[in-house]
Amino acid sequence: MNVPVFSHSACLAHDTGPTHAECPARLTAVTAGLRETWPDLEWREAPRASRGQLLRVHSESLLHAVLETKPHERIWLDPDTILSPASAEAGLRAAGAVVAAVELVLNGEAKRAFCAVRPPGHHATCSAAMGFCLFNSIAVGAAHALDKFGLSRIAIADFDVHHGNGTQAIFDLEPRVVFASSHQMPLYPDSGHVSERGINNIFNAPLQPGAGSAQFRETWRTRLLPHLDAFRPQLVMISAGFDAHRRDPLAQLQLEAEDFEWITRELVAIADRHADGRIVSSLEGGYDLQGLRESVIAHVGALRG
Repeated sequence: MNVPVFSHSACLAHDTGPTHAECPARLTAVTAGLRETWPDLEWREAPRASRGQLLRVHSESLLHAVLETKPHERIWLDPDTILSPASAEAGLRAAGAVVAAVELVLNGEAKRAFCAVRPPGHHATCSAAMGFCLFNSIAVGAAHALDKFGLSRIAIADFDVHHGNGTQAIFDLEPRVVFASSHQMPLYPDSGHVSERGINNIFNAPLQPGAGSAQFRETWRTRLLPHLDAFRPQLVMISAGFDAHRRDPLAQLQLEAEDFEWITRELVAIADRHADGRIVSSLEGGYDLQGLRESVIAHVGALRG
């Protein structure tokens, strides 16, 4: 199956400094791995997200902080999140990639699309950049699907090792969106408890440090996938973080690339049953270059079928 990949060179120019885990080499590893594995892969240039698209989920104050600060050197927005001279453009392209992927899929030009972009997005809330994230790209894309295309049921699956607190906060009162997340706990950002249910549209499944393939798969099979399936989504969106891989330096789960292939196949099956196969996936975390490369290849391979 054709799975176009949206990316942009501006995402490489987001300069987080020589020791930061969320570095340009991450995206280089991803794109090189995809190009070498599938030389015929279709690549598309990510456009910029528009101000109006961002304002569907973000405040004017956040847009001002990211887009109007215009720093001459790296500055810290919080203890983890950096704004460099090129960061605003990277954030616009990352969010724009997801919007363009949504357009592509919902217009029937492709069934599935992957966004190979940085910075990641799922920690960004309505009003705050945080956790390496400037704009919440997956939320911007989901809001675009709701508002422009009139969808009434979108499922967001997040298997990043860190809880997608920003996505949850943006949609926890939105009945047209179901959010399901597995994540390590305790771990940054210290959210994602089972008790956090929104309006019965939020489903969190924390995993203890050291949890491996069996626990991950059982958790999704019994606790998360049934909720997504019952929602009968018209579009499946994936916050595709790969920092639950056993090699990752920022967490302690013990997953393999094959586990990301497995969960992707399960999400494909739900999309095939309810959404005419439509999936938009966007890169989130993953900080060991080898583990990230292998996991993204497994993920996109499962999207391609």
